Amino acid sequence: MRIKIGVIGLGYVGLPLARLFATKYSVVGFDINQTRVDDLNQGIDHTLEVDSAMLKAVLSNEPLTENGLFCSTAIDSIKDCNYYVVTVPTPVDRNNRPDLTPLYKSSETVAKVLKKGDIVIYESTVYPGVTEEECVPVLEKISGLKFNEDFFAGYSPERINPGDKEHTVDKILKVTAGSTPEIGIKVNELYQSVITAGTHLAPTIKVAEAAKVIENSQRDINIAFVNELAKIFNILNIDTQAVLEAAGTKWNFLPFKPGLVGGHCIGVDPYYLAQKAQEAGYHPEIILAGRRMNDSMGDYVASQVVKLMIKKNITVNKAKLLMLGITFKENCPDVRNTKIVDVIRALADYGIAVSIYDPWANPAEVKHEYNLITSTELKDEKYDGVVLGVAHNEFLSLDFDKLKKEKAIVYDVKGILTTQADGKL
Repeated sequence: MRIKIGVIGLGYVGLPLARLFATKYSVVGFDINQTRVDDLNQGIDHTLEVDSAMLKAVLSNEPLTENGLFCSTAIDSIKDCNYYVVTVPTPVDRNNRPDLTPLYKSSETVAKVLKKGDIVIYESTVYPGVTEEECVPVLEKISGLKFNEDFFAGYSPERINPGDKEHTVDKILKVTAGSTPEIGIKVNELYQSVITAGTHLAPTIKVAEAAKVIENSQRDINIAFVNELAKIFNILNIDTQAVLEAAGTKWNFLPFKPGLVGGHCIGVDPYYLAQKAQEAGYHPEIILAGRRMNDSMGDYVASQVVKLMIKKNITVNKAKLLMLGITFKENCPDVRNTKIVDVIRALADYGIAVSIYDPWANPAEVKHEYNLITSTELKDEKYDGVVLGVAHNEFLSLDFDKLKKEKAIVYDVKGILTTQADGKL
């Protein structure tokens, strides 16, 4: 039987995967955002994960029987697929509890077209058990089909690193799993056919789910540790970067740096693992302590900026400050769960007027997500303070003297400025 793949969700994860699969298979990319689909059909990817030439090379204006990618918002376009790959976001709510709504909704969509023999693969980061205990019941209820008899499930967690042009989806080893040993082999072979870095077949879906969620939890805890070190060394008047550089000369020292931990993965995934642990009656101490530390860093950075301003006799209330960058990481337009927003709001609480300059961020998206005004062009203005929040390449060559008033301060969140900074994390 010829493989036809439906990729559900065409964001940072789904589009690169759909494009890759389309080099060998007939692929339908499904998304509920008509504007997004219209842009993709013109070869435009505003996430900048897939360049226009690569996208246009696989695009088709109509459903395909041969290799290629057809993008659509119509559910009928995916009805004859036999593999469905779900790549929707898994956020947390305002109380940091997992929000599985996108998974439920996408499972409902797939269930409406699910047929006997089909395989539904989930890529979204979740806590162990979500695929089989939360998503599969939705598939069964709406389709009327029986799990592991009429249809099957798989799990292969995404490992996309937004903005990274070196570690693209095909060059990152893929963990795979299936709801039965036979389906596990089928899922593994599907990914193995396009992932040049290779695959690792996990024994069960729950093992694969757990493996993904601890990847980011491990990074979160390590960053929390160096964030705490930064707070300690700042009190002791010791250069944190110099300490880490010296310690890093040991072969097995882990090279983590202090910073703001945002984005759709590291700042979110530990809450998924913590939720499942608490449901099982265990209160995770280290995981949640790391989260508390990292979530506190926005307020900490703001307080350090204000202290520097006070030391220079700058009137804090109504001071004008320039924030360089609002995306969650450098050289990437992704603003999801960016912790720069925490710094901006904390500074505003001190009465500081913050202007935001980010050539990568979409102003409309920032306005919609955070109700903040951003500019993609640098204004000809001088400020009482400048904060380097994101290490975009464009910021490395800036003349900070042209941005500063006579006794202004410069604070370097990323620790990349040499002589211009009055303070750094």
